[in-house]
Amino acid sequence: MGETLGLILSFPAGMALGAFYFLNLYRTLQRLPDVPRPSLFLVRNLAVRMCVVLAGFYLVMGGQWEHCVIALLGFVLMRVILTRRLGRQPAAPQKVQAWRS
Repeated sequence: MGETLGLILSFPAGMALGAFYFLNLYRTLQRLPDVPRPSLFLVRNLAVRMCVVLAGFYLVMGGQWEHCVIALLGFVLMRVILTRRLGRQPAAPQKVQAWRS
């Protein structure tokens, strides 16, 4: 019973890790035009997101690869959900300059 419960709880834990990762990625990309040093901001944010998610997967896994696979399924499902929900938002029309010969 305990093993089954652990597998069942791995899925929402993976979804929570996915929500953390992809919502922070979305927020990072939204803030990117406003930061003075965007490359440093991107690298620092990537490092924080990766450390948190990898530590989360390590804790969820608990030494059993099955837990990691179930958590990874939740992680990927959250990516699909957030991609569809946040998706491409219509961009403002841009001026197109014609080539002059």
